[in-house]
Amino acid sequence: MDIFTLREEEELKKHGPLAIRLRPQSLAGFAGQKHLVGEGKPLRRLIESDVLSSLLFYGPPGTGKTTLAEIIAVKTNAAFVRVNAVSSSVGELRKVMEEARQRLAQDGKRTVLFIDEIHRFNKAQQDALLPPVEKGIVVLIGATTENPYFTVNAPLLSRMRIFPFEPLTQEDIAELLKRALAWPEAKLDNVTLTEEALAHLALMANGDARAALNALELAAALTEASDQGIKQVDIKVAEEAVQRRSVVYDRDGDAHYDVISAFIKSVRGSDPDAALYWLARMLEAGEDPLFIVRRLVILASEDIGNADPHGLLVANAAAQAVHMLGLPEARIPLAQATTYLATAPKSNAAYVGIDQALALVKERPGDRVPAHLRDASYSSAKKMGHGQGYLYPHSFAGNFVKQSYLPENMPPAKLYNPGENGYERSIKERLDRWDAIRKKGDTNE
Repeated sequence: MDIFTLREEEELKKHGPLAIRLRPQSLAGFAGQKHLVGEGKPLRRLIESDVLSSLLFYGPPGTGKTTLAEIIAVKTNAAFVRVNAVSSSVGELRKVMEEARQRLAQDGKRTVLFIDEIHRFNKAQQDALLPPVEKGIVVLIGATTENPYFTVNAPLLSRMRIFPFEPLTQEDIAELLKRALAWPEAKLDNVTLTEEALAHLALMANGDARAALNALELAAALTEASDQGIKQVDIKVAEEAVQRRSVVYDRDGDAHYDVISAFIKSVRGSDPDAALYWLARMLEAGEDPLFIVRRLVILASEDIGNADPHGLLVANAAAQAVHMLGLPEARIPLAQATTYLATAPKSNAAYVGIDQALALVKERPGDRVPAHLRDASYSSAKKMGHGQGYLYPHSFAGNFVKQSYLPENMPPAKLYNPGENGYERSIKERLDRWDAIRKKGDTNE
């Protein structure tokens, strides 16, 4: 288990990468998260007053969660213990809790327990935290890149205040890079950045301070010093240092659900350009193409339906093609299906209709099939009255006849309401004609 004292943390910082060495020791040097630690904000007041309750920091990598926990470590008068959830066991956690209990009983000193990547704790490990947190033996600070509502037990979550961290802005990153060049600890006093290089590093960091600082350190190492000993990082070196930033996406985490949500909403919203962007985002991140195409098949019925019946055919054909081809070729039928569905007329009438029908069935679960609609194909069925009074539509003009198809004593139910888009306009006109015939009492068109 990775449990570090403050002294050990200081030793580690001397030999770590730039992003570790330059972690600030106070809020004055903290970058970003103004909505949390700006002047007068609740979290800032809690830290400055050293009156802490259990906290949960939730947000993308490189946004300052661990850094802020370390600032609290310096600020608080309590004992500070750091645990990494990746390598911890229930037994080791209980040992930490027992030490915290003894510390509180003997010296009256609180313990602040910081757990990095708390989402990696299983249920048993999270349950082990509940009693000491509830009794106040420890003040728990957790950090996670995953949505805590999915990954942290509800009882533990209810005892913590959740603070969401946002990606740093380009301005935040640029200011951080400038600050790094001026800090003696960075050992970059002979390094300068051109405006283009600074802008490129800030942009490609994608809100991740750690990535930006590590890229700066690499760029400085790649740059040759001038005769005066100055290393000027230009745009070419900056591009080489960054190469290609990894797409912010985790197939098991928040981004997985957020990006597919953006993709589906772009298709539903008839924006093929945005839909292609999110599709590319998923493909570049290594998303399973079968997962993507399954969502397109659902969308073809849910959001397009009978406004364009070909939509489901296109989506199913794409599913078959993706299964047969695999990547990289599968990107092409995926793009075709995406753009077709994004530009198709939209209707959710079938989707709404089946949900209303299911609700109606739950309200009236015991309604029997009326006699004239029952199966009359076997020998004794007619003796029981099955099929008696049934009107065969093809025996009437226009293949339509007024007849009830719902259970007896059930009032008329209008569940399918086609819209005015695409082919559904024709369906609506046909249904309106038949409804008019029913109201007149005629038996045919």
